[in-house]
Amino acid sequence: MVTSLNAQYSAEFLRYNKAHPEAARVRLQQETTIAITVVNDSLQIDQAFFEEDLYLNDAATYNSKNTLNFSAFFELKNIEASSFSFDNNEYVENKVEKFTKKDELNQSFHDDSTLLNFVYPNLKKGSKSILKYSQRIKNPRFLTPFYFGDYFPVQKNKVTIIVDENVHLEFKKFNIVDDNIQFTEAKKGDKVIYTWVLNNQQEYDFESNTPSYKTILPHIVPIITSYKIKGENIKLLGKVSDLYTWYYSLVENVNTEAPAKELVDLVSKITADKKTDLEKVKSIYYWTQQNIKYIAFEYALGGFIPRESNEVFRKKYGDCKDNSSILYSMLEIAGVKGNLTWIGTRSIPYTYDEVPTPVVDNHMILSYENNGKTYYLDATGRYIKFGTPTSFIQGKEALVGYGKDFKIKTVPIIAAKENAIIDVTNIKIENGSVFGSSKTTISGYPKIDIFHTLESGNSETKLKKFYKSAFEKGNNTFQINNFKETNKYHYDNDFIVDYDFEIKNYAKNLGDEIYINLNLNKEISFYKTDKNRKNAIEYEYQKQYNYTTKLEIPVGYKVDYVPESVTVSNDLLTCKITYQIKGNEVVYEHEIELNFLVLSTEQQKEVNKEIQKIERNYKEIVVLKKE
Repeated sequence: MVTSLNAQYSAEFLRYNKAHPEAARVRLQQETTIAITVVNDSLQIDQAFFEEDLYLNDAATYNSKNTLNFSAFFELKNIEASSFSFDNNEYVENKVEKFTKKDELNQSFHDDSTLLNFVYPNLKKGSKSILKYSQRIKNPRFLTPFYFGDYFPVQKNKVTIIVDENVHLEFKKFNIVDDNIQFTEAKKGDKVIYTWVLNNQQEYDFESNTPSYKTILPHIVPIITSYKIKGENIKLLGKVSDLYTWYYSLVENVNTEAPAKELVDLVSKITADKKTDLEKVKSIYYWTQQNIKYIAFEYALGGFIPRESNEVFRKKYGDCKDNSSILYSMLEIAGVKGNLTWIGTRSIPYTYDEVPTPVVDNHMILSYENNGKTYYLDATGRYIKFGTPTSFIQGKEALVGYGKDFKIKTVPIIAAKENAIIDVTNIKIENGSVFGSSKTTISGYPKIDIFHTLESGNSETKLKKFYKSAFEKGNNTFQINNFKETNKYHYDNDFIVDYDFEIKNYAKNLGDEIYINLNLNKEISFYKTDKNRKNAIEYEYQKQYNYTTKLEIPVGYKVDYVPESVTVSNDLLTCKITYQIKGNEVVYEHEIELNFLVLSTEQQKEVNKEIQKIERNYKEIVVLKKE
């Protein structure tokens, strides 16, 4: 058996398969070489990549299809790819002959990116693949991070940067906490050579809902701060002011043409009855959300320069910069000043001071200031209430433009109570089944999420199915009989759903007693994480749940037992369950307040500990006894 196995696989495979029994593949070599030279009074930047992988199980087939991404800023120079099958005690090369270019187009995103698709032939357990390609970076501000480690083992990772001596760089380190990475700097003639080498890096654990890989994988962001040409020092990046100066140069000549008469007339119409600037801004913001479709369309610097507001108005679509452009112009027509604002979504963990390069942000919005408060207007979404930022920029730094000047501000995190699901339910027991009526009031980000879901299906059958899932109580026999929606798709008002329901065989009759668990909603359990989890966990927003259930005491019965009330609380969450007898009703209240966006592994333990206390009380029942 051992002999047969040895003949089927290489000694290299057997060694790594034993060393990494859980891994699907191991990267044997990963090399990146970046050459930065002064050519014809400008910088030329070429990157070369080499990757050699060995596949350790039958999942190898899933790695056959591969895609590389290129654009106007990252021009593909050449590419070679091969797979290697182990046959007759040697590796046999199978070159990839076909590379298929495809524009990266879908319904929501259009840019100048080109996808290069290819397939490794005959990839299977024990196979290897080698990929070599090079690209030219067309703008020196767009040096990208290089990473050490991945979600699979990496045996050797080497990064080399070779620069002319007149090119000055800084290196920003992230998640590098030990000395495993060997760094050297050497001078050879008129070149400076920087080298980083990391050997035998174990795989990083991939877990769902983990914050961006940028918060986990060790990496370095290179920054070209300046370079010399003919004795003249040219400043590039290094400070936030350098980045902003470049950004401003791209937008200062936008919207210099007079606004179209139709746009002026529209602004006059939608602000006609508005008495304050705040009301005007709000009406313009809502019109833009409702009428300008978000379609990102970028080509080269078009990815950084907003289109003219007249063009956006005529086409009725645009990307984040175009939405900001038309908002800016419409506010200006209304006599109100807005500010173009650059911002990174929560998938980018850097501050502007840490990484003052285009790597730090990926989004543009408009800011508006009134009485000391800043409003962050992101019209790429829908149903976003005025005064509420989009959830994916909460807590992030914003680079706010004031002509040639700027300020860095921090977008607030919306408090849990603003993102509330408040449910008031009345129930009665009939022959063991529970019949009830509920009023569920939804605000903030949960409301926005529901509205987006409702857009995809509005038939009564689809709605009933959705509300059954969204509002399920007790057990899976829960059925909604009818429902009524109030304030559907309303931007400002809370969304309300009234509905009647039935839960079959939920109450238990034993002798002259009825047993019923009033914990119809056990929402807190969804926030308990695996005790063996190794990474932080991220949520879209802070959240609050308020459940009130009023049980009508059946005629001829009295309350024999109600559980004790319980409260758990720390800085991260508060959770309460209370019971009261009022007249002919047992009133149950359950409040949950979740005050976190990201939980570290230590915080997860704290939260789990409190959740377990509540879960014990989820098993408690109310006992009704025949009088």
